[in-house]
Amino acid sequence: MHAIRLYKPAGLDNLRLEDLPDAPAPGKGEIKVRIRASSLNYHDYMVVMGGIPTPDGRIPMSDGAGEVLAVGEGVTEFKPGDPVVSVFFPAWPDGLPSMAGFASVPGDGADVFAAEEVTRPATDFTHVPVGYTHAEAATLTCAGLTAWRALVVEGQLKAGQTVLVQGTGGVSVFALQFAKIMGATVIATSSSDEKLARMTELGADHVINYRTTPDWGKAALALTGGRGVDHIVEIGGAGTMPESIIAVAVGGHISLIGVLAGYAGPISTVHLMAKQVRLIGITVGTRRQQQDMIRAIDASGLKGAGLKPIIDDRRFPLSELAEAFKLQSSGGHFGKICVEI
Repeated sequence: MHAIRLYKPAGLDNLRLEDLPDAPAPGKGEIKVRIRASSLNYHDYMVVMGGIPTPDGRIPMSDGAGEVLAVGEGVTEFKPGDPVVSVFFPAWPDGLPSMAGFASVPGDGADVFAAEEVTRPATDFTHVPVGYTHAEAATLTCAGLTAWRALVVEGQLKAGQTVLVQGTGGVSVFALQFAKIMGATVIATSSSDEKLARMTELGADHVINYRTTPDWGKAALALTGGRGVDHIVEIGGAGTMPESIIAVAVGGHISLIGVLAGYAGPISTVHLMAKQVRLIGITVGTRRQQQDMIRAIDASGLKGAGLKPIIDDRRFPLSELAEAFKLQSSGGHFGKICVEI
């Protein structure tokens, strides 16, 4: 089989396509999967650029989707031919978080999805939504589940509430889509009017260009009639948190998902306290939450408004994984970037 290995020193120039032995036959409790697609996440970019150190020769990529080739003894959840998608935290099936960091994450703590075949425990995968392509399914592992957990699991989103999403990356687009199928009003921010127009096409009720409106927190507050935003999907981190605190409603919810605008900085804790804000850090979610999300996606299809992931028009074969990362780092994409394997 073909696979991409990352060699030291980490960097896009040290991603090498190699011929490797086929994945082994599945043992007890395992399945063998022909991987057909992966999608890029910021976490993957940090791995390949050396921001998250890994052993020499690591096979990267945390998202993987494909079809089952064979099942091992005792596996009843899957059968050969089933389309499946990976889970981000194989060691976190359900319940409260029990780990910090990414030591158990595929493509970081283990060799995985930049490869044509893998053999792994069956619990490392779930079924996929009905009618999804492999590329669409591959977007769910990290971006889809992160948005779902932020709004539905932790935020307990209700119809009629207001959601603010930052930027137009995978998590933000998924958050917009989940919010709309659940009856929420959505405010989207971006520095690109063109991308904001696309967010409007996807259902955003209001858009704010944060480059031309740097005090976008006040603008969002005004759009809610002064009440404030119920849920904020915080992608920027320290650099955008002050505006999010201005925009959020009393008793509102901020899901801290990214740190694209800074790892640390001054935060007005007195305003967090005065507004009684619920602030939570989100790092993807559990296998059970992924299964719940997939059932919700299937239900959205039954209602005639089936949620489909938004994937950038530019697709890449496995051999061009480095080019896909270059597009990601440029910020020129809209939605998810997928690699077809």
